[in-house]
Amino acid sequence: MDVRDSSRFRLPGAARGRSRCGASLAILIALGSLPVQAQDRPAPARPAPRPAPTAATPADPAFEAAKATFEALPEVDRKAVQDALVWTGDFNAVGSGAFGRRTFEALNAYGARAGGADPLDPRGRAALLSAGAAARNAARFRVAVDPGTGAVMGVPERLLAKRNALPSGTRWQSQDGRVTLESRAFPPGTETLDALFEKATAPLPGRKVTYKLRRPDTVVVTAETGPGLSYIRYASGPEGVRGFLLGYDRALAQEVDRLVIAVANAFVPFPDSAAAPAAQRPANPAPLPATRAAGTPAPHPPAAALAPASLSASSAAGAGLAVAPGRVLTAVAVLEGCALPRVGSAPARVLATDPAGLALLDVPGAAAPLRPATRTEPVGAEESLIALAPGPEGIQAAPGEARGGDVIAALQPGSGGAPVLDRSGALVGIVARYPTAPRRVAGVVPPARLPLVPVRAIKAFLAAQGLPAETPHPGVGPAALAPAVVAITCR
Repeated sequence: MDVRDSSRFRLPGAARGRSRCGASLAILIALGSLPVQAQDRPAPARPAPRPAPTAATPADPAFEAAKATFEALPEVDRKAVQDALVWTGDFNAVGSGAFGRRTFEALNAYGARAGGADPLDPRGRAALLSAGAAARNAARFRVAVDPGTGAVMGVPERLLAKRNALPSGTRWQSQDGRVTLESRAFPPGTETLDALFEKATAPLPGRKVTYKLRRPDTVVVTAETGPGLSYIRYASGPEGVRGFLLGYDRALAQEVDRLVIAVANAFVPFPDSAAAPAAQRPANPAPLPATRAAGTPAPHPPAAALAPASLSASSAAGAGLAVAPGRVLTAVAVLEGCALPRVGSAPARVLATDPAGLALLDVPGAAAPLRPATRTEPVGAEESLIALAPGPEGIQAAPGEARGGDVIAALQPGSGGAPVLDRSGALVGIVARYPTAPRRVAGVVPPARLPLVPVRAIKAFLAAQGLPAETPHPGVGPAALAPAVVAITCR
């Protein structure tokens, strides 16, 4: 049995019992290191799984149509859709980019709540990605290398606000102790997957193992106890065994279940290992986030490629926004030390700059696709944002959040001048400057705080250059605006 969409893997269901010690207890019981108390009782049996379709089963036209549309998307987009569905609470499985019944049902559930919109057409997909990014940012989901183990971990820091170092990992807990996440690392020769699997699945009174997977390089076990639920994952590699355990009070399952899936999706046990033949194909079956360079896993949520790429990210000096025919707006910092900027094959000439850090380029032949409306009301603290920037697979939609006039997002080199939008697709600002020597973790740049040129300065600058105000386009999402974003190169 696989843990991908086709495996029909799902987390244990929620019950009504409450216990403030349920999280830690669930973890310890799952490990077999704590006896089960007398009041712990096995949870009721779950419903039988849906029978697999047979040759006699009639074809489902809606399913086949959705499958064809989904599979026509690039892999990074398919995984981004599944990741967003996890965060909207519709997809309770580990995303792999493969289409199955669970993905189909999740798309239908989201579409029904969205008023019947198709989440696979460009506008509907942009709205879905925006909704997923908003939920992810609301949870303050941070993905970074765990100093205790060296693995890449995703942590919902709004819930798990307490953090403590362990001898061989890190522990994150909720303030009330009802949710606990622990990372663990075992050097070569100190622990085996077989021993860990045996311990996690050993019969114990009051514990019911609801799912177990044992592969040569992976262990996954979920269990139910009287007070709580648990999820265990381990992976083996040249550097030993790394994994995590997540336990939580079953009364919190409705809130925490999707966080468990998000943590599993973000987990990269050996980010620096050279053994992986490709960044998206690690030894463990959990999919990695989208990558920014061949062979380098990105420790942040996957970004959605929205437009074909004509340039690699490494060749881009920055980004620009087409605001009128032959006119591209960017940040002055993008042009520092750049005597001959270009957009595609066309030379770009600087027409005007201003003290706010903006520059307007003349780019002969450049079209002016749909221009985003500008934000009128102030941006709230920690409000969800989306930055559009050139990437190796096209224009990347990177989720982020507002912070004191800046944006926090996982933007890679070449993102200076990138437009930043709110959830409705309105322009909030552009990235004023990208660091010349950004901090890297496992070879890529993790989420960082970047300054913005605010939209009020942009409106004043464009008006001074005689460019008319944009025509509002209500409901237009990032996918429709991506063609207005261009990569600026420098010779």
